Amino acid sequence: MGDVVNIPAGVKHWHGAAPDSWFSHLAVEVPGENTHTEWCEAVSNEDYEQVK
Repeated sequence: MGDVVNIPAGVKHWHGAAPDSWFSHLAVEVPGENTHTEWCEAVSNEDYEQVK
């Protein structure tokens, strides 16, 4: 069970679990023209702990 999320090309996004829950991530990439993967900056523990 879980959620399915479609992130269009060019949309910056972040994903993760809450401190008191688990998280599993499965990605399926569909080839496209003029696209690339951009890994964003890491989130510090301090910043993560402030997300509610």
